Amino acid sequence: MRLEGRSAVVAGGAGGLGAATVRRLAGLGVGVAVLDPDAQRSAALVSEVGDRVTPISGDSNDDDAVAGAISAAGSLGAFSIAISATGVVIRSPRLVDSHGSPMPKEVLLANLELHVVGAFNLARLAAAAFAHNEPDDDGQRGVIVQTASISAFDGQATMVPYAAAKGAVVGMTLPMARDLAPIGVRVCAIAPGAFSTPRVSSPQAQALLLDDILFPKRLGRPAEFALLVEAIIRNPYLNGEVIRLDAATRLGPAMGARRGSA
Repeated sequence: MRLEGRSAVVAGGAGGLGAATVRRLAGLGVGVAVLDPDAQRSAALVSEVGDRVTPISGDSNDDDAVAGAISAAGSLGAFSIAISATGVVIRSPRLVDSHGSPMPKEVLLANLELHVVGAFNLARLAAAAFAHNEPDDDGQRGVIVQTASISAFDGQATMVPYAAAKGAVVGMTLPMARDLAPIGVRVCAIAPGAFSTPRVSSPQAQALLLDDILFPKRLGRPAEFALLVEAIIRNPYLNGEVIRLDAATRLGPAMGARRGSA
């Protein structure tokens, strides 16, 4: 898909991966509506990037917030791109602790609400808007990019709810692409590994994450996530695919296991 004259909604757009994506797309001339509950970070990003970006306070579970973001994007160009860039890990205990107490089911529900329901909601409402676009030479009317995680494939101990939620993102990618093919909308997902974002700032956490990374032996850079988003948007033959972006990382059973931690 050609980017000229297009606009996008980036949910979680003020976070590490989302903000990098906003910067990349805006730098390529795409108008971007940043949908994020953190109004302060969104405003700072808009101040940095310029008038091709507009903030919408809220999240993708809120129909009104999504509608507002779609409308804002439409004022910046032909709304054709929807990106869910939420990668926040909601910490959880083991399924059953050493005292025999089960994990509260609310932990699972919170992960599903954040990572699955929100992504699904943005996709359905964005695709409905895309259906009214004029198709390009390949018949494309829009592109949806979801954010999964390598935890969907290599989920570690104490990560059952997060792995389940990101596994659901993986699971809905192909059927969503099949559902939306008749209206010319492509759907792909990125499954990132360990990326250097503000939420992974401590040297101790970064050192533990490095254990399972093959090469390059470093955390991913958010700009590298944004590069893959751009490639998915531009390449009309990428559809229904979940792409790992992880420097050949394969997670062990628990973070830091080779360092002797549980």
